[in-house]
Amino acid sequence: MYERPNFSEYITARLVTLGVGSTLFFGLISFFVFSDSYQALGTIVFLIFGFAVFIYAIYNGAVQMQKELLVINKYLENLDKVSKFDDEIQLFTQEFEEINQNLIKVIKRARKRDEIKQRYNAKLKLKNKQRGDMISAIAHEFRNPIASIMGYAQTLEEDKDIPVHLRDKFLGKIYNNSIKIEALLGRLVLWNKFESGEATLYKSDFNMFELAQEVKLTLEEQYKNRVIRIEGDVLKIEADRTLMEIVLKNLLENALKYSKEEVVLRIRHETISVIDKGVGIGSDELEKVTKKFYRSGTHSWDNSMGLGLSIVKTILTMHHSKLHIQSEEGKGSIFSFAF
Repeated sequence: MYERPNFSEYITARLVTLGVGSTLFFGLISFFVFSDSYQALGTIVFLIFGFAVFIYAIYNGAVQMQKELLVINKYLENLDKVSKFDDEIQLFTQEFEEINQNLIKVIKRARKRDEIKQRYNAKLKLKNKQRGDMISAIAHEFRNPIASIMGYAQTLEEDKDIPVHLRDKFLGKIYNNSIKIEALLGRLVLWNKFESGEATLYKSDFNMFELAQEVKLTLEEQYKNRVIRIEGDVLKIEADRTLMEIVLKNLLENALKYSKEEVVLRIRHETISVIDKGVGIGSDELEKVTKKFYRSGTHSWDNSMGLGLSIVKTILTMHHSKLHIQSEEGKGSIFSFAF
């Protein structure tokens, strides 16, 4: 198979061909011009020597240029392997120096674009994982209330003679599970608004103590035989009342679900705290429980797609506040924030 010559070989071959041809041409002319054969021969020798020096000089220049081409080609051959560029390299000609510097800039920009692409792919992969986790969590959270509704409804459909008190009990179960589904959907919609940046604050002046009393009454209807005790003073704040209601409800629900004893909501010195004596949270999970879609391997702290505490954190951030968590496994937890 034909192999192409390298740069120096090509230049040398062309020069030798040119030199030999020129020497023969001028040698023949010399024999006609000079009558003395020795003089003609001396002229030919002189021409051969001159062309040899000329070819040698051009050859050295070609070799130098070939080296510079090899330096530039090195970057092209090892784009994936080159970790550091030699910006200080000095080339023989200005044109090759400029080509080398421009090539390094192009490669650096390409490397930077590749790094940006890798970061984007990593974020996209994380987003896809979160989306998969969310779908899995939604399926998990909706399965129980939907199965419960279907079971009670099927019983009522098949047994037309069911006692009145039992029928009312089943209808109550269906209603309560419908409320659960509505709450899950509401939480999902709210999270989507936060993610898309569509959520806005509608601030007003209200009494946090009175709002806590309202949330307490609502939850005590849902969690029968459970006690929520409110301690503290009147606290008037300027905030989004609807979002603050969500914060209190989420924190109190967590406490009720993972504590068998009474739950305390304390308002003191502009700080609101929800205190329980439940299962607690391990130290290795304290920083994770407020992340969206996070669900503990032991407990699902918010029990709603891993979004409850993430929503609380986001709402408080919008109000320039922060959620603080103190907890110890087996002894309970304190969730608090301040205005």
